[in-house]
Amino acid sequence: MQLNSRNKDSCRERKFAAVFLFLGTVFVSLIFSGVLFSDFARAGGAAGEYLSLPDFLERAFPDQEPSAGTLWLDETLKQQIREDYGQAYPRLRIRYWQSDKRTAWVLDEIGKEQPITVGVVVEDRKIIQLSILTFRESRGWEVRHPFFTRQFDRLGLDGSQRLSGHIDSITGATLSVRAVSKVARLALLFDQSLTSEELTSEELAVESTALEGSAP
Repeated sequence: MQLNSRNKDSCRERKFAAVFLFLGTVFVSLIFSGVLFSDFARAGGAAGEYLSLPDFLERAFPDQEPSAGTLWLDETLKQQIREDYGQAYPRLRIRYWQSDKRTAWVLDEIGKEQPITVGVVVEDRKIIQLSILTFRESRGWEVRHPFFTRQFDRLGLDGSQRLSGHIDSITGATLSVRAVSKVARLALLFDQSLTSEELTSEELAVESTALEGSAP
């Protein structure tokens, strides 16, 4: 009887030890997973500032110093935005940077609940660079990666004021993809409007010069 009792106690102790070892392993695994997740988040897998404005402008204009300007949204442009996007644009003026035919725009657009700050560089009415500067939500951050942003390279606006190429979506980041695509279209529209204003000014200057030359 005493031997059987000792065997039972020993068996019970081994079971407790096995359970304790299992729980310890699970606990360590959870801690390790948390560390990995934190490292992943710090590496760019979560909300945060990915690119500062000065760094964005340095990439956009590596060989020259751009001049800053302001585009005022007139009634024609406001109406076009309302028709194309189904809502009014929340600002009356847009800041931009320009050197020769290249312009850079930094615009915000709501993803799910928070704004995404996107930088777009346009030249000859085509996007040559698109970057995510700041992402503020917990999901959808995949849009910051080059495999997504490179899809916008060399795209312009077609006759319907839509992007001239298809943009592949990302599972779980549909709203972010939609927001970035909208910013790309707006940047192209603003650049187009800016170019049209410059052409109009040049045409008026040429016409004025011609009139002065023909005066007796």
